[in-house]
Amino acid sequence: MTPRLSIRQILEPQSVAILGASESRGKFGGRILFNMIRHGYAGRLVPINRGRSELRGLPAFPDISAVPVAPQVAIVALPGAELVASLRAAALAGVGACVVISTGFAEAGEEGAAMQAEIAAIARASGMRILGPNCMGLIVPHHRMPLCSSVVLDTDRLPTGQIGMISQSGALMVSVFDRANTDGIGFRHCVSLGNQVDLEICDFLEFMVDDPGTKAICLYVEGLRDGARFRRAAEAARAAGKPVIMVKTGRTEAGVKSAQSHTASLAGSFAVFEAVCRDAGVIQARDPDDMVRAANLLIRNPTPRAARGVGIVSTSGGGAGIACDRVSEMGLELAVLSPETRASLGELLLPPQADNPIDMGGRRPELSDDITGEAARRLLADPAVGYGLVVLTSMPFFAERTRQLGEVALASGKPMFLALTPGQAADGPRAALRELGLPWFDRFEDALRAMEIVATHDRLLAEISAPAARPPGLPDAPALPAGAATETEVKQALAAYGIATAREVLAATPEAAARAAQLLGFPVVLKAVSRRIAHKSDVGAVALNLPDAAAVLTAANDMARKLGDLVEGFSVQEMVAGEAEIVLGARRDPQFGTVVLVGFGGVLVELLGDFALAPAPVSPARARAMLESLRLAPLLHGARGRPALAVEALCDAISRFSFVAADLGERLVDIEANPLLVSAERAVAVDGRAMLAV
Repeated sequence: MTPRLSIRQILEPQSVAILGASESRGKFGGRILFNMIRHGYAGRLVPINRGRSELRGLPAFPDISAVPVAPQVAIVALPGAELVASLRAAALAGVGACVVISTGFAEAGEEGAAMQAEIAAIARASGMRILGPNCMGLIVPHHRMPLCSSVVLDTDRLPTGQIGMISQSGALMVSVFDRANTDGIGFRHCVSLGNQVDLEICDFLEFMVDDPGTKAICLYVEGLRDGARFRRAAEAARAAGKPVIMVKTGRTEAGVKSAQSHTASLAGSFAVFEAVCRDAGVIQARDPDDMVRAANLLIRNPTPRAARGVGIVSTSGGGAGIACDRVSEMGLELAVLSPETRASLGELLLPPQADNPIDMGGRRPELSDDITGEAARRLLADPAVGYGLVVLTSMPFFAERTRQLGEVALASGKPMFLALTPGQAADGPRAALRELGLPWFDRFEDALRAMEIVATHDRLLAEISAPAARPPGLPDAPALPAGAATETEVKQALAAYGIATAREVLAATPEAAARAAQLLGFPVVLKAVSRRIAHKSDVGAVALNLPDAAAVLTAANDMARKLGDLVEGFSVQEMVAGEAEIVLGARRDPQFGTVVLVGFGGVLVELLGDFALAPAPVSPARARAMLESLRLAPLLHGARGRPALAVEALCDAISRFSFVAADLGERLVDIEANPLLVSAERAVAVDGRAMLAV
């Protein structure tokens, strides 16, 4: 059924009905009616109340069918027992969308779930859109529409802004809205989704990406209905230059667990979600207030910073020292100033203070004029400074000096994070910044967390590379059987995609294995061939560095005796040397498709926990970025006297492996090349396994 209304018409309707309207502000419907009138909603407002013909000076109707012209949107504040019938009546009357704030549905048990299914069926059959149930509604300040029952709307104004907020928690949405109002931050649209029986997060995300008035988007997410759609919308937001910042719950891993695959045990649902978000430029925040404050700063400073250094200004030596420690602990960089900047600061400050961080208490004694604004201006002008952090303690002329710093921030074109650490003593400085229209923080820890989000946004944009170009000469798809593939079958598929693999000879018996070893040349590796053994080293199905045929025969007989009918034959392989063991893995995520994993450690990859994920396929440049993000990345570049390794060959192998996985498509369960041994000359896959859908 074709939807009756667009998302814009739902968010900015010309007429609204309130089912359950009342004179009492103690009731949901009464608060909504009062606030819609108080805040000046300019459209047609239609109260629905069985016992009243007039409410707050407006004509009221006993039910929605009695309204002469169907309103575009209706908000339903009725008990669950009355709700389904009311929604059917609204659909028959021609209402375009219903916002259902009633609770007691799928979140409440089987009976509620059945009622929720009825609601979904009404939407599908009629084309009437439904937001909720179990939501808090909508707040659209520029449309003067507080279509929401929250008490936080009992305020004199609805501050407008350019931030779109979508939340799967209604109570959290209104709390964030209220905190932002206190901070002087306004919103374009605020949407509470509830149970997403019909309208879901992507409906509104796609709209906000296209909406010219929305400049940044904040999300509170518990789960996604359509991961692929979300990824497309996030990538569209990145292309439109609109930052997307998200707080996600469910971060602890309760996702995929499998004894069959290192990749499955590491690339669980949240890890994949993070990788997809990172690849699309979505920033993960830990706190919703930090999310909104950072979005506000990104709107004010839309051009991404190439410089990543933090310049610190403080009126306290202690504040400067703590700020330096925290900047480093958060993984941010303290800006290294140029000699020219240090010399310029030396005209104003004593030598120990004429560097980053600046302690304003170190002013040269012969200077009579206030240097606050000028010192900050010179610091921020340094090319290495991307972000300014100002830590202000109480001081003489507090408000005036804070104003100077605010004016410098506005003129610099760089984000400046002003932290006012005193309590009521800083009320004057807060008022000065409010007059300038500048945000501030009451604790520099809050300032640092917002700065971390802004810096992460800049870094992600810089790291995003062009889509992976398919290397020439690849087959259309890997030739792998359904079910469990043997190591030999996996390595043949890798070799067909241009990935170097260890030479091997297959043998049916221990005696044949000994003869094969003589053909390869010693030393050799012996492995049992079996579709039923996932990790050969765990069960004694691998013997390394065998020096002669007798050793091969003995090892093969030992494996046959210990493993019995698990052994289908033997693989004799060249002994490959390498300075680093890399695991390459990929799995098919049910929401986001194929993801590729790169990590150090081989069989110890879970223990080390040093891995990176990305949606497949990846380019060699993206593969390099994944490698450089690993803690042990220095081992690839010759750490502690070791030789520099063949990183270019490794990046090429990672990219080609990602195409193997991507080309398997929906057949893929998971696949690994583990380990890939990397030396100074080459990167060679010496083992592999795969599981394909049957």
